[in-house]
Amino acid sequence: MLLLKNADVYAPEPQGICDLLIGGGEILAIQPHIEEAGLPVQPEVIDADGCPVTPGFIDNHVHIAGGGGEGGFQTRTAELDIQSALRAGVTTLVGVLGTDGVARSMEDLLAKVYALRNAGLSAWCYTGSYHVPIRTLTESLMRDIMLIEPIIGAGEIAVSDHRSSRPSSAELARLAADARVAGMLSGKAGVVNLHLGDEPAGMEPLFELAESLNYAKTVLLPTHCGRNKALYEQAKTWAKSGGTVDFTTSSVPQFVKNGEISASRALDEFIREGIDIAFMTWSSDGQGSLPLFDEKGQFSGLTTGTCQSLITELKSALALGIPLETALAPLTTNPARMLKLRRKGTLAPGSDADIVIFDRAMEPETVIAGGRVLFSPA
Repeated sequence: MLLLKNADVYAPEPQGICDLLIGGGEILAIQPHIEEAGLPVQPEVIDADGCPVTPGFIDNHVHIAGGGGEGGFQTRTAELDIQSALRAGVTTLVGVLGTDGVARSMEDLLAKVYALRNAGLSAWCYTGSYHVPIRTLTESLMRDIMLIEPIIGAGEIAVSDHRSSRPSSAELARLAADARVAGMLSGKAGVVNLHLGDEPAGMEPLFELAESLNYAKTVLLPTHCGRNKALYEQAKTWAKSGGTVDFTTSSVPQFVKNGEISASRALDEFIREGIDIAFMTWSSDGQGSLPLFDEKGQFSGLTTGTCQSLITELKSALALGIPLETALAPLTTNPARMLKLRRKGTLAPGSDADIVIFDRAMEPETVIAGGRVLFSPA
């Protein structure tokens, strides 16, 4: 049993200074004061000293088994180090493959999900990679989602990108239909995660699909929505009509120079323009390659995404004057709702005890996952 004292609780809605009682991996109580003497066992006590305490972050797009390779085998990125996720306040991850669905396999991805779970984090994954037809574990998207517990959807499938396999409208419609039905039958999200590239079509394939499938906006989860100005404007239209859009927090100066819209700026503009931020999520693209290409499409360099970029963008949002409870939504309640992670993304009795204690500089100081302290000051 664990007792957090003097926590400035953001659930993510502000609750003021409270104590949190944790047992059996879940939050048992949140009250202004919980007396140790009245508990059935002596708890471990952590004094939050009035610092912000929030739900653990949900990073819904991470190359947990590594990614990359656009510059040759020597540019393959390393798999996720668990401590790098914890240092960023991440307690829940959704793993993806990416450009490489050949040398990177679904077996690798699923094994890493289990490794993260064994280390105390919560983890799920998508089946497939950039390319269509997707490679699955059971030779069926529906069977993967329904019969393999950690698999919650398909992705990341590339559209409007020079690395895409150019899926047709019919192929995307079939993926969406199969994912949706498999999700309904299994109680999972059944989403299709779509990588958006720089090509002029942008989100047009998604809008076309939405015209024929009235449920498309509840199934499709486009990511990298701030990649350029034109794509960003399409993303705003998608969100206004009830579709969720995901903004990547990892970036490099070249992307910004080319017109990338940061996650924090997008959140600020959504608020200012009256767009419901419930339809926005953030993800890090952690361990994914951030390749650079010249005007001829030739590879010219590469850096790697990091979970730490979530903290960078959170601080940027606060610097823009966005309240903490609002800035937390794309990292907590919003992805939990979109991905049907019902015990995640909030601090409330009965929810999973995934908790971050921040210091006064808004850096994660202590991270609790499943009721266990997995990261704390040395």
